[in-house]
Amino acid sequence: MAKGDDALARKRNRVRRKRLRSSENAVSARVAAIIASKRRRKSGKRRGCEGMCFSLPTPEDPFNERHGKKSKVDEPTDDTEDAAAAAVVKDGNPGKKNANTKKQPPEKAGAKAKAKAKAIRERATETEEGGVDFDRPSKFLVVCLNAIRDAVAPEDGGGSSIHGAGDWGVELWRCCSAPAPSDVLDTSGASATLEQTAWLVSTACDIVARKERLGMVVSCPYLLYIVPSQEKATQVRSICKPLKSLGIHSVSLHPGASIEHQISGLKSCEPEFLIATPERLLELVSSKAIDISSVSMLVIDGLRCFLDLNVTDKIYSIRDAISSNPQITIFTDPSDKNVAIMARNLLHGRTTKLSINDSVSSRSAFITQHVHFCPLEKQKTSKVKEILEQILKSHAKKTLKVLLVAANGQKAQNLSSSLKLENCTVTDDTHGDSFMICSSVGLMNVLIKDRETIAMMDIGEFEIVLIVDLPPSVDEYSEILGDVARHVIGGEVHSIFCNTDAPLVKPLAEVLAKCGQAVPEFFKNLEPS
Repeated sequence: MAKGDDALARKRNRVRRKRLRSSENAVSARVAAIIASKRRRKSGKRRGCEGMCFSLPTPEDPFNERHGKKSKVDEPTDDTEDAAAAAVVKDGNPGKKNANTKKQPPEKAGAKAKAKAKAIRERATETEEGGVDFDRPSKFLVVCLNAIRDAVAPEDGGGSSIHGAGDWGVELWRCCSAPAPSDVLDTSGASATLEQTAWLVSTACDIVARKERLGMVVSCPYLLYIVPSQEKATQVRSICKPLKSLGIHSVSLHPGASIEHQISGLKSCEPEFLIATPERLLELVSSKAIDISSVSMLVIDGLRCFLDLNVTDKIYSIRDAISSNPQITIFTDPSDKNVAIMARNLLHGRTTKLSINDSVSSRSAFITQHVHFCPLEKQKTSKVKEILEQILKSHAKKTLKVLLVAANGQKAQNLSSSLKLENCTVTDDTHGDSFMICSSVGLMNVLIKDRETIAMMDIGEFEIVLIVDLPPSVDEYSEILGDVARHVIGGEVHSIFCNTDAPLVKPLAEVLAKCGQAVPEFFKNLEPS
């Protein structure tokens, strides 16, 4: 009877083992086990337990059942995500084809590109725990910045310095992405720089990606970027163009193209970002070619330019056409008082003033400085009362928040005691350093602090600050000046100048001149000691 292959193999193995045992070259049991293990490994018959020697358990496979092999349904790791994102960023031309990819129909290729871009956004915005973290910018924001940097670097030398505006950009991101967004008033210059625009549009991309991750419906257009000219629209469009490969589409509307062409283009797509001049945008809105009522972010780039072009009424019309409550960012030159009036009319909620440079003139934008002369220290209390009465009269029928700054705690306490004698009632404050001054013309909430205390508190909510005792250094005065009214458009800083402050005449006069403020006449009669 014929024997099967398995029986013959077993017989050959028995003969081979018998020959090895009887041979002079017989090996030990340990070596024989190693040889057998090697033979099994080559034949693919390795036991499951032997896999532990070549791989370690992971959180995804704690019992090492996969023996280090990845499952087909597993999501890619962070390394593959970064590689995919880097590949998308590196390929700035969406029309470029890979030699290894097959040609697909346009519809399928477009759908696949959208799905890929959405997957990159979702993976880049999720944290290690699988949630969405609003405490810090996501990896997707960095991907957007890198895409813009790589695209503009060959054409503009400023592309490499985009990350250099990181402090300003993170502060902008916090204002825009907070649960209750804060409006932003930037006083760095007449219009936004390339770095500021890059951070702004990348922040908008990050917010859109996070909202999509949470399953929220994102309105289109999400960002409306108002520019004064066609040249500026082209510049902003070139910064937004690299984001197309990441699924963020932008459209530029300006008088350089026919309105019929732009209407047909808007019907064929729903852009997330809209860059437009006021006149052309209002034409398209009136013809119902586009709806801006649900815009979530509004950027007005160059408020002073719109004043010079006499199109302020169009800016107000655009703001009124947005029925939602958008987060507004304004870039402007603070040298004109009319700019402050227009900004105050456009910004109704909480506002944060930002500046990409640290100059005292930029940080103290829209703040009026008053220097009052008081020859002797003992006359300061009566001078404070006089100044407070002037402030009440100049801001009639308003409720003001005023901060009084003394040199130390003892002087602050003495000032509190003296102010209590003049129609002041102590409010809910056990320390007695907060008062409400009632008058027939208005109300004034007064808070008295010393210089050491205000260094640890946020004075950005105070519209008026009275420095009773000037600091010994003008740098400390500049710090107070830069922190005042950071969340308020406008503001006043009053300071009392005594004969003992004569060494501060020259540096204080320089600060006033840099900020465009009037230098007091009595400065000319004081000589530094």
